[in-house]
Amino acid sequence: MKTSALLLALPISILANFSLPASADSTAGLILSTKCQGGYNINIWQNYNSGELLYRATSPNGNLSLGKGTSQATEGVRVYKFRSGIYKYSVWDGTLDNPQAGTLEVYKNNRIVMKQTCRKS
Repeated sequence: MKTSALLLALPISILANFSLPASADSTAGLILSTKCQGGYNINIWQNYNSGELLYRATSPNGNLSLGKGTSQATEGVRVYKFRSGIYKYSVWDGTLDNPQAGTLEVYKNNRIVMKQTCRKS
């Protein structure tokens, strides 16, 4: 019984490791951490060597890990953008009125499907 459980768990753990291609570890530094409405926790990391931006989110709907993000200053606020297929994720680092606030926006086929207010943690 233990052997069959181990044989079943091994492919699942290998698959889980390959499903998260961009990893945030000692090779990356945390540049933004937010807690958003709806239980969304967003962390933006930057790889020390390559400069690649990494997106890590935990939520009641599951976890998401993305790489190859971009960063730009828009209206005096930094915005981090990531893409996964037909979805785009924008994380606003602050607002003009409150630098400790922010916003998470999710787009599907370039149409907004979710917008949550956030607070830096």
